[in-house]
Formats: sequence, C-alpha cells, structure tokens
Amino acid sequence: MDHIAPMREYFGLTFNMSSVLMTTVVCIIVFSVVFFGSRRLAMRPSGMQNFLEWAIEFVQNIIKANMDWKTGGRFTALAFTLLFFVFTANMVGIPFEIANYTTHEAWWKSPTSDPALTLSLAALVIILTHIYGIALQGFGEYGKNYFRPVPFLFPFKVIEEFANTLTLGMRLFGNIYAKEILMILIVGLGSAGITSLTAGGIFTGVLTIFPLVIWQAFSVFIGAIQAYIFAMLAMVYMAHKVEHH
Repeated sequence: MDHIAPMREYFGLTFNMSSVLMTTVVCIIVFSVVFFGSRRLAMRPSGMQNFLEWAIEFVQNIIKANMDWKTGGRFTALAFTLLFFVFTANMVGIPFEIANYTTHEAWWKSPTSDPALTLSLAALVIILTHIYGIALQGFGEYGKNYFRPVPFLFPFKVIEEFANTLTLGMRLFGNIYAKEILMILIVGLGSAGITSLTAGGIFTGVLTIFPLVIWQAFSVFIGAIQAYIFAMLAMVYMAHKVEHH
C-alpha cells in the first residue's frame, strides 16, 4: 500500500508532521537514555552507564582515527550526539510503522527516511566544520586553505562543499528510505495474502513472515552502519577544516 507523508501548512510554511513527530520522539529517547544512564555514576560501571562509557570510547576512537586528539577531543560530544541520534532515528521505524489507512498517511516511521531531515543534518555538520575551522585557525588562515596548493582549485573546493553536503545527506536518506519501502512491500504482500481468505493466499501471507524477520534483522545492520558512516564522515570533514594540511 502506498503511504504518503502527512503534510500540514502553518504560518505559510509546509511541514511534514511525521518527521516533526518522529524527530521529537527520537530526541526524547536520546535525552532519556543519556540523562538516566548518567544520573548515578559509579567507579565500577554497570548497566546503562557501562553502555554509555563504551559508546563514548567508541566515538573517541573514531575521532582519533581522523585527527590529533588534542584538537579532536573537543568534538566528542558532537560525534556522540550525531552517532546516537542517527542510530536511534534509523531504528525507530524497524519494529513497526503506524499509518492512517483512510488517508494513507504514515505517521510512525524512521525520520531519516525524509530527505529534508538528512540534508538539514548534513548541512548542519558542514556549517559546523566552517565555524570550528575559522575559530581554530583564524579567518585569514582558514580562507587561504581554499587557494592551496594552487589558486585555480578554489572553484572546485567550493563545489566540494556542496557535494559533501549532498552526499552526506542523500547517502543516509537513500539507505533508510529503501529499507522502509521494501519492508512496506513485504508487509503489504503478507496482508494481501491473509485478507484474500484463500488457502494459497493465507499460505503466502504466512511465508512472508520469514523474509520480514530476515529483512528487519538486516535493517538493524543497515541502520547501525549508516549511523557509523555519518558520524565518521562528519569527523573526516571536521579534520579537514580544523587541521593544517
């Protein structure tokens, strides 16, 4: 069944209410896990504190792989937030999807299946790389990097900024959108078979349970990999801006 986004207009602007709702849900989940997991810190971590410390160490290794720790240590919170937010956003649409079958509007799904969100997140990352690059190197020195090693590379480096934004956002969107579309097709096939009330249709509907479970497991892998790639590339782009090359 074809699902459409619940679009609403407020103050002359059009909003995808599913993305607004799910982004809010993801933010609440991320905040709750970090807040409650760090309320009672212990010298011997266990439970949620143990998970958070492992996640922070994982993020620190990503940063160390791309830049000097003296420079990159300040980006731990940024990289952790990106990784955790994107991972959670990718995961929330895997167990189920909630849609209004009268209007065909899908309300509960992964917010990263919306290109507006992924491109906005990518643009935020690129803007932050410029802000930190200027802050750490100075405006003059930072601007000279666009003319190094030879001045005629300047237009290509400007194009690269837009290309980085586009590829960072569209890579995440494409993978998560494809994951959700295939899941909808599998569920739709199973539902059509069961509602047909024929022996063959019911058998087909039952058989779709197995590919659905397999695809959901693979979707967890896709979501985790894409969150890692997004955080990794964010730190790669950051390293190119804040370190002298």
